[in-house]
Amino acid sequence: QVQLVESGGGSVQAGGSLKLSCVASGSTYGRNCMAWFRQAPGKEREGVASIDSIDRIIYADSVKGRFTISKDNAKNTLYLQMNVLKPEDTAMYYCTARDCGWKDYYYWGQGTQVTVSS
Repeated sequence: QVQLVESGGGSVQAGGSLKLSCVASGSTYGRNCMAWFRQAPGKEREGVASIDSIDRIIYADSVKGRFTISKDNAKNTLYLQMNVLKPEDTAMYYCTARDCGWKDYYYWGQGTQVTVSS
């Protein structure tokens, strides 16, 4: 089992920045691919950014150039640096993990709320 705990959410004005963190604990198996997803009220959950075991990174078009995903393996921590935040970035942000050989993300955190005001 893998446990994921997010932190760092909050309320900011448009143009501001936040840095989310996700600490992983438990088994080291099943978390070599990690990602951030988000879900706004009334909308489907969407992928924001992902990073795999050899640090290949994919961003959603909506956040390219503004968000940066990174990880510190020594600290078992995944990060999401979010700059130039927009009101449309308002959502619950979730950290998720899977083994890179699996099809779907399997482990999920409880989420951290990000609210961007105009």
